Amino acid sequence: MQVRRLLSFIPPFLAASTAFAQAPFPVPDTGQSACFDSSKIACPAKGAAFAGQDAQQQRKPMSYADNGDGTVSDKVTGLMWMKSPDLNGDGKIGAADKLSYEDALVFAKKASYAGHSDWRLPTIKEMYSLMNFDGVDVSGWEGTDTSGLIPFLNTKVFDFGYGDVQAGERIIDSQMASSTLYVAGTGPREEDRTMFGVNFADGRIKGYGLKMRGRDKTFYVMLVRGKKGYGENAFTDNGDGTITDASAGLMWTQNDSGKALSWQDALAWAQHANAEKYLGHSDWRLPNVKELQILVDYRRSPSTTGSAAINPLFKVTPITNEAGQIDYPAFWSSTTHQNWSKAAGTYASYVNFGRAMGFMDGKWVDVHGAGAQRSDPKTGKASDYPQGHGPQGDAIRISSFDSLVRDVS
Repeated sequence: MQVRRLLSFIPPFLAASTAFAQAPFPVPDTGQSACFDSSKIACPAKGAAFAGQDAQQQRKPMSYADNGDGTVSDKVTGLMWMKSPDLNGDGKIGAADKLSYEDALVFAKKASYAGHSDWRLPTIKEMYSLMNFDGVDVSGWEGTDTSGLIPFLNTKVFDFGYGDVQAGERIIDSQMASSTLYVAGTGPREEDRTMFGVNFADGRIKGYGLKMRGRDKTFYVMLVRGKKGYGENAFTDNGDGTITDASAGLMWTQNDSGKALSWQDALAWAQHANAEKYLGHSDWRLPNVKELQILVDYRRSPSTTGSAAINPLFKVTPITNEAGQIDYPAFWSSTTHQNWSKAAGTYASYVNFGRAMGFMDGKWVDVHGAGAQRSDPKTGKASDYPQGHGPQGDAIRISSFDSLVRDVS
């Protein structure tokens, strides 16, 4: 295996150090508890193939308290959530509980629930903090019985509903509303007003058009309250090729990998970096998908700011996308995206810092927005997917770029 040789080295005494007792907004762990190649494996030893993946990096385990009044408190983020998206209170979670984006905003403004009147529609980063990657993607499931399926949400404390098949929905139609709109547009004309939503059925963030067949698209809603600021980065350029996010307590490499790598090579690059004490540190890792998503700047996009959806302190390598546009890459995470097939570990999760391309109506367009989180096969050839994959023709690239992260202590 050949891995790109690291281009720069800063001795430890020149490396910037930022110390604080506790990051104000730590990122909860993903919850992924197993290691994978194409299927579950024993977690690899240091230096072995596939070492350094998500399950070997557990740091701040998700932790919740059921308050017994229809609310759940997150002990890591400090946020309080509505326990259930059963808005009409009939004991069932289905299409009748869903709201349009505009109605969800009104609902949040008027909500007085469990003795609190400061509820809000969560940002996409707040919503994503709940994702549990021991879930299994329901995509392609053709049955109607959901009892054996595993959503990307802790159902021991939260209530969850798949799509309402009795109302004509697909099982996968479990999209949750956020307050975060895409600053650009999606779809064939790139005009569609788009909201970023989390889907606990398939384990992804996608941009969803607010209209569907001329009508308002509707979403499940779980309101949040508590301290604001989760996911609002506080970056410092350390002047040594690293950037510290004091908000999350993480340090990042300022440059990306410089070229696209396979998932296995991305994991190996982190090990190689540590062997060389890259930028003065030997505890780099490929970030898990929640850490990676916390980097996204949802105020930016290639179409509106001519940049990647990330703070301009970061140096992101431009690419040419499937439509021939100057664009920016997706970054691998260390998180496997499990599916319900026999080869449950064949995909890994990535975050788009450029357009999330898909093949629709005979052409390549931005279908899910810069800031989407999707997944790609770990191995194979992109040429085997000339029109992408899935209902929106998601671009399949097999190889992605990446950045490395370490904890600031």
